[in-house]
Amino acid sequence: MKIAVISFTRAGRNLAGRIEEKLAEGGHRCQTTAWEKGMNLSRWTGEQFSCQDALVFVGAAGIAVRSSAPFIKDKMTDPAVLAVDEKGRFVIPLLSGHVGGGNRLALEIAEITGGQAAVTTATDVNGLFAVDVFAAEHGMVLTDRELAKQVSAALLDGESVGWVCDWGDFPAPEGFREGFDGRLTVWITLSALSRPGCLKLIPRAAVLGVGCRRGTPKEALETAAAEVLEKNQISPLAVGTAATIAQKKDELGLVELAREKGWNLVCYTADELERVQGEFEESAFVRETVGTGNVCQRAAAAAGGDLVSGKLVFCGITMALAVKKHLR
Repeated sequence: MKIAVISFTRAGRNLAGRIEEKLAEGGHRCQTTAWEKGMNLSRWTGEQFSCQDALVFVGAAGIAVRSSAPFIKDKMTDPAVLAVDEKGRFVIPLLSGHVGGGNRLALEIAEITGGQAAVTTATDVNGLFAVDVFAAEHGMVLTDRELAKQVSAALLDGESVGWVCDWGDFPAPEGFREGFDGRLTVWITLSALSRPGCLKLIPRAAVLGVGCRRGTPKEALETAAAEVLEKNQISPLAVGTAATIAQKKDELGLVELAREKGWNLVCYTADELERVQGEFEESAFVRETVGTGNVCQRAAAAAGGDLVSGKLVFCGITMALAVKKHLR
């Protein structure tokens, strides 16, 4: 996580330095700030809200609350906000405890300070499965926040919830039963289909392999991608990667589309694509032009996916779809 830590007293600065050191050893990227007279705390908080995964206030919880309040938008996107007293006795996750990882970070900091994490979210207090935390930890898109609330409420009331997994290997957690439930089910899937009462958790495991003419507009690529996904009944939310040949790394339409959709754009040399094992639909013209006889299928496979489609040809565009078995 990217974490900003701010302190307000000499004792707080000492504790903040210890927290930064230990969190960095655990792989987090931390930066500490010591408040000084004349410093605009509201401006600092607003800046950190836009670029950090978590903000840690070493001081009174009220300072953290008042400083953060103007910038709070949505628990799915807000950074985690925590307050730690300057002796480290209590670590309080105030904001984004689940999706933002605040509860987990509170436990880490409490381990460092020898204090106690004051976690208040109902599922954590009762030791129950939290579907939003599970989705975030496994790189899945949670498709319906209202249904997610209903799942948590049902578990808290001791009601049975269905569990269906058709991607990966995730057995039903405690409190769930395998199979679709007539009322409420958590469904891990890449499918574009929907079912009543099903909260879909969609792994970003689909890979779009892309070949295109120079100068292909973003809109044309977007339309082609939508057709490929619809043809294979894969949710657009499942796409996490677009893969192509190195000559296309600066293809403006593709770069813009990947940025807009949040896709990871990976590019391979012709030699790297040639080394990919499998049967691909070859083109002598493409081989003569870029050094390999197939770009879209080979690129999709090179990105770690198993091909689920052949080469689909549009006007100046080729695409193929693959699915990763695991997310790293």
